[in-house]
Amino acid sequence: MSTREVYVVDAVRTPVGRYGGGYAAVRPDDLAAHVLRALLDRSPGLDPASVDDVVLGNANGAGEENRNVARMAVLLAGLPTTVPGATVNRLCGSGLEAVIQAARAVAVGEASVVVAGGVESMSRAPWVLPKPDRAFPTGHQELYSTTLGWRMVNSRMRPEWTVPLGEGAELIAAKHGIDRATQDAFALASHAKAAAAWAAGDYAAEAVPYPGAELPRDESIRDGSTPEALARLKPVFRADGTVTAANSSPLNDGAAALLITDAAGLAATGREPLARIRASAVTGIEPRYYGLGPVDAVSRALERAGRRLSDLHVVELNEAFAAQALGCLAELPDLDPDIVNPRGGAIAIGHPLGASGARIAGAVAHQLAARGSGTGVAALCVGVGQGLALVLER
Repeated sequence: MSTREVYVVDAVRTPVGRYGGGYAAVRPDDLAAHVLRALLDRSPGLDPASVDDVVLGNANGAGEENRNVARMAVLLAGLPTTVPGATVNRLCGSGLEAVIQAARAVAVGEASVVVAGGVESMSRAPWVLPKPDRAFPTGHQELYSTTLGWRMVNSRMRPEWTVPLGEGAELIAAKHGIDRATQDAFALASHAKAAAAWAAGDYAAEAVPYPGAELPRDESIRDGSTPEALARLKPVFRADGTVTAANSSPLNDGAAALLITDAAGLAATGREPLARIRASAVTGIEPRYYGLGPVDAVSRALERAGRRLSDLHVVELNEAFAAQALGCLAELPDLDPDIVNPRGGAIAIGHPLGASGARIAGAVAHQLAARGSGTGVAALCVGVGQGLALVLER
């Protein structure tokens, strides 16, 4: 079956807020509605009623985003009620999964114009109370935080599959001999690159600040950090470990959205696309080594696109942890580290789970547009052992 060309016409994102920071009072459905409205307002030639679907990633789904946040965002953004919406969950890869699903629908002719993206408010993630096994219990009941990580684990799950995310990073550090100093240096570089990118205006083309909480840049960036300051922090997951709060991605809030079309949809916008979507891949891996998931995903996606690592000009590799990102680079020795996260990564920018995949896909598209040509990859590790990758070209 022949497929259609798939274009990324535009991509926007909010500056990413820190946990309890600038977006702490903003509902996730409002964050999502904001990027939807901002994205479509930038293509005034496109009738919003022509949007065939809105697909958003969200990793929590237990709070204010619980009633299909994509559909709620459509309504809150003032789009016609005829525009549908679906929410997808592949944990940290949810936003990229939304982009991939949208691209697939366009490629096979089931849609002409789709908005894809993601949203997460880790600040507003609720505590949840499971229903008791029997009515009218007399003892105390336990609340679970839904901000991050495992909760209400099935007793049949093997313990090594349910290790904390940071312990998974420690395992990768041990596997590849990545010491604390190397991780801290990677983290410092992420902050420095992100700060420099904002100062240079590199994010101006995609940033759409939320009204009333106009963050001037991503709120978690610490461009004044020093190796000495990072070295003073204690490991979080092992007493003798290497993973600290500073060489890990923080908890964050944010949203991102991309306008994805076929040739007819592109013509309706009257715009030049940022990039084309060429291929994608999803893979599984041993859950405790979830952080290495992007390795096979990137390799498979490039094979499907008929490209090699040496053909790449920009890579956005989500930095869940410095050890995790460095482990992926160790297993992709032909990948030039200088083209990876050139404008900073999630350690500095932040990792609002459901939005991160859409953020990095949009980042690749904007960087390819700024170059004028080239091939790029967006890739993430996914908790519980998966990897996800997308190849874009211009």
